[in-house]
Amino acid sequence: MEQQEYATGTTRVAGGTSDGREGGARRGTTDAGIAVRGIRPDGPQEGARPEPGRPLAGGPAERLSPDPGLLRLAHWFAEASPGTADDLCAASFGLYPARHFGVLAEPGADPADAEVSWWHGPTAHAPAVLRLREARPVRGVRRARRDADAPDAALPDAAPGRPGRHRKPERSRAAACPQDRSAAAERRIAARLLLAHPLVTAAGPHADGFPLIRRHRDWLTERFDTLLGYRLVVGPWHARLCKAGLGPGGARRLEHPGTGVPFTPGAYAQLALALALLVDAPEELPLDRLLAAMVAAAPGLAADPAELAAALAALADWQVLTEAPAQADPAAVLTVDRELARAVPAGPPALADDAADLIRRAAEAEPAIAVRRRLAETPAALGADLTEDQRSWLDRHRHTGPAALADFLGLEAELRAEGVALLDPADELTDLALPGTGMLAQATLLLVERLVEEVRPLPGESAGTDVSIPDALIDGVLGDIADEYGLPAGWRRDYLADRTALRRDALDLLHRMGLITRAPLGTRPPGWLLRAPAARYAPAADLLPAPGTGRHSRPEPPAVPGQPGPLTQQRV
Repeated sequence: MEQQEYATGTTRVAGGTSDGREGGARRGTTDAGIAVRGIRPDGPQEGARPEPGRPLAGGPAERLSPDPGLLRLAHWFAEASPGTADDLCAASFGLYPARHFGVLAEPGADPADAEVSWWHGPTAHAPAVLRLREARPVRGVRRARRDADAPDAALPDAAPGRPGRHRKPERSRAAACPQDRSAAAERRIAARLLLAHPLVTAAGPHADGFPLIRRHRDWLTERFDTLLGYRLVVGPWHARLCKAGLGPGGARRLEHPGTGVPFTPGAYAQLALALALLVDAPEELPLDRLLAAMVAAAPGLAADPAELAAALAALADWQVLTEAPAQADPAAVLTVDRELARAVPAGPPALADDAADLIRRAAEAEPAIAVRRRLAETPAALGADLTEDQRSWLDRHRHTGPAALADFLGLEAELRAEGVALLDPADELTDLALPGTGMLAQATLLLVERLVEEVRPLPGESAGTDVSIPDALIDGVLGDIADEYGLPAGWRRDYLADRTALRRDALDLLHRMGLITRAPLGTRPPGWLLRAPAARYAPAADLLPAPGTGRHSRPEPPAVPGQPGPLTQQRV
């Protein structure tokens, strides 16, 4: 039996030295990483961790010298736009977690029917707080799903031999002996842990999972390299999965580990600048000395206190620093783990001409690797987002390609006409949850359901992957939802008072989950497009949302004499 509880939580790592075990030929990846001085993966290693407080390099009076590759990266961050800075962080550090949908489609639905569109395929029903349903008159043609009646349950009842939502039956129980099942379960747990947290240590919150990575490192190294082109470095004290970038528009960003505030380009610049000095710093480093060295290394990068605090908090979260220092205390002394500082940069080549070139190089891979990376790291791989070579590979390996990755990571493949999604019913292998239990996630789920109901192509209409969403519709639906559910469900007062903030955060969550995307540049008016996977969460015909009662509601269209309503029409 397999337990997958190690794939959740916040990554916090403790220092260590690498024993230099690397994985594979890095197929599908680019040639060299950002130049970090002093990294010698194949060089001699120490047999024991250094004692705390013993300097590793330099004395108190020695001048800190920045790593040139990371210093160059800091300037690129400072000059980037917010979205480009997020992509640059994913490309250069690769410390982002995987992101997947969690709720399976209705019981009995075929998850591997590539002829079915997400627009009119099976629904993934997920309960929401105060999602009241009431009878509504059947009037006119609605865009809701015309499928068979489906129960409210989000998941089928647990099958015999599957006690608990975190357990997944082995593919071939009868043929495998208990020892084989145990090894397969351990490998899957370790693989999921690394994909969720690419930097794992022996003393961090995932210390229970670290021995599994050590035990199966050869097998994990080969599988990550073969399937995803990722290099895995496993040492006595930490394991580092070097992920590739996601390319432009990857919708991944770094956030302050304490407050959740997104990093700005300036915060990213301070992070890279501090890291450039810490890779060769002594183990005990006064804070005022680090700050002075940062100013001397890059006088043009002004340090905003909030941005600097975010950078130091992220380094402490990765345990490059023992703890985030208080900037108001210039006498604070930092404890630095140089080996972890050197493990943070994952690529790509130092020969990149600029930030855009670096982002492009980091995402380069052969078609098979590129598609598998999308499947492993993002909620869905849509054909419209793939290159011609990648679409061709996915068409030829529609079943076998996703199945191999799903088996490796313990996921469920859902094949549809527009693309493929790997689902995680345990809701563990994702950094964002939609559906979710928080107020914003509940409001966002209600929003996407009603948007799908309004703009989904009717059966028989030609539909692409994306459909335009009028801005007025978004505002009206959000107004209805807030009026109907806000006070009864105890929503946050700031969201109820500031609908602009509710709109911004709800659309941001949908965008990060890949359910909406921005209209192409030059589109007038600019706006959002609803993506086909969003229809996984649309209401079935018997679960239509109650008519809006708020001031934003639109009147029901009058019934057309002699025309059948939506519930009496042919189901698809």
